[in-house]
Amino acid sequence: MNRQKQNEPSESQVIQHRRQKADFLRENQVPLFPNTFRKTTQISRIISENADAGGDELEDQGITYRLAGRIMALRSFGKVTFIHVQDCTDRIQAFVQRDILGPEKYALFKKFDIGDIVGVEGGLFRTRTGELTIKVEKIILLSKSMRPLPEKYHGLKDVETRYRQRYVDLLVNPRAKEIFVTRTRIVRSIRSFLDDSGFMEVETPMMQSIPGGATARPFQTHHNALDMRLYLRIAPELYLKRLLVGGFEKVYEINRNFRNEGISTQHNPEFTMLEFYWAYVDFKDLMSFTEEMFSSLAQELSGSNRIIYQEKIVDLTPPWKRLSFYQSLEEIGGLSREEYHDPETAKKLVQKLGENVQADEKLGKLQAKLFDILVEPKLIQPHFIYHYPTDISPLSRKNDEDPTITDRFELFIAGREMANAFSELNDPVDQRERLEEQVREKDAGDDEAHFMDEDYIRALEYAMPPAAGEGIGIDRLVMLFTDSASIREVILFPLLRPEVTGG
Repeated sequence: MNRQKQNEPSESQVIQHRRQKADFLRENQVPLFPNTFRKTTQISRIISENADAGGDELEDQGITYRLAGRIMALRSFGKVTFIHVQDCTDRIQAFVQRDILGPEKYALFKKFDIGDIVGVEGGLFRTRTGELTIKVEKIILLSKSMRPLPEKYHGLKDVETRYRQRYVDLLVNPRAKEIFVTRTRIVRSIRSFLDDSGFMEVETPMMQSIPGGATARPFQTHHNALDMRLYLRIAPELYLKRLLVGGFEKVYEINRNFRNEGISTQHNPEFTMLEFYWAYVDFKDLMSFTEEMFSSLAQELSGSNRIIYQEKIVDLTPPWKRLSFYQSLEEIGGLSREEYHDPETAKKLVQKLGENVQADEKLGKLQAKLFDILVEPKLIQPHFIYHYPTDISPLSRKNDEDPTITDRFELFIAGREMANAFSELNDPVDQRERLEEQVREKDAGDDEAHFMDEDYIRALEYAMPPAAGEGIGIDRLVMLFTDSASIREVILFPLLRPEVTGG
């Protein structure tokens, strides 16, 4: 085994050999990167239209197909060669014969490699094993691959390399490609669901002078012409609610957000969110709407409300479990009211569970940490957790009967937050007081606290209708529906440290 590995050429040797082949083709007037071939069909269509055709029927068709794709396998037997050609839809075998191409063209074809992109013309037949195959009448090099595909070197298995070289990952790992096809289907389905429900899609600024709509640390940049500091948005919320003030009643945005936070299996600093706002409804209406959206999505993707995530069955059939925030601490977290309601007791418990606590940390934040540790990981089936403490919900409407809690819910599935929604705070006086408190927290060292936004207060002073809004993490939604354990699996190009090269 070791002797065989020692005899294998290194990757650099293979690259050098490919460059020599490229030089040979160029010297023989074979363009390495022409743009003259036009394909007329996709491989998947060829396969589907001829799936049941027998060999004699294929021979009698007299159809010449023009397809293009990448050579993914190559087996040469002297005067004949079998290749597998793959396009964006499927893969098909092609049979290249010296007697058909002619000696000169066949000799040039023999300089083609796995990974090269080719254009192929020919009719169909079935081999003795019954495999549908293109009998090549003409083959043209469209793009020369100077590097070998990783299958030759035991596959592309290193996780970081897969993310860093996603272009190769998509070529050799069908699972990776499937995830991103599904991601596109999910976004398209959500957009269609909202459009059909009367929502209007809008676009709001990604660079903002005041970042708002969430409690998070922003990224900073600078606009030279205006000589002003700008922030990449952490959420589009405050702009979307300005549109409610302006008279729109149903708006949404599928948006990129940026938060200067840690990286984990559930967090990437750049991520995709759906946010939608709906006038004249409250947070309870959004619970039913969210159930309908997720159930519709599940049915479209898999034809069932039951999906498998990390070997666990998740049932998305409405209605879903509803628990208040404090109920969840008791019924799922196993805490007594005394344990989570007394600040000193809660602080000691959080510290005992291994979390850091600030000296002046508010009770609501302590309770949220208890929830994160003791409750959230256990919420495998869909749960709406509602009535969060007011001091951790700076943009949510206070509950009319108990002002210490808000009319807000978070949706949890598979042990993680999937959505955050609330009845919107539209009282400008209350909103100012809440933002002023956030400013005090920021001045005290909380770099995730909300900024003061005077223009947003001014907008509320023109009267915003009663409304509810919701944010849904698209990346986590894709993780759920593709059974992906890490957010990096569902982001085409996740943020990575710079690649170390050289010595």
